[in-house]
Amino acid sequence: MLSNIRDYLAKRGQATLMEIALHVDAEPDAVRGMLQQWVRKGRVEQRKVEAACGSSCNRCDPASVELYVWREKDC
Repeated sequence: MLSNIRDYLAKRGQATLMEIALHVDAEPDAVRGMLQQWVRKGRVEQRKVEAACGSSCNRCDPASVELYVWREKDC
């Protein structure tokens, strides 16, 4: 599953936790743990997405605003 996540992120460049979880058909918490392995290796960067509505009501699903970005290898 790690390689599936890697390939998906490398192709897309970035994706939310929810998008990745749907792609690999797994629970977001499980995917988050797997993504942390790529974060520790320096291949993935985690970012928080600001609410699209411009408010801070916190009603958005946390998995939909947790963004992961694939980092290209430095030459």
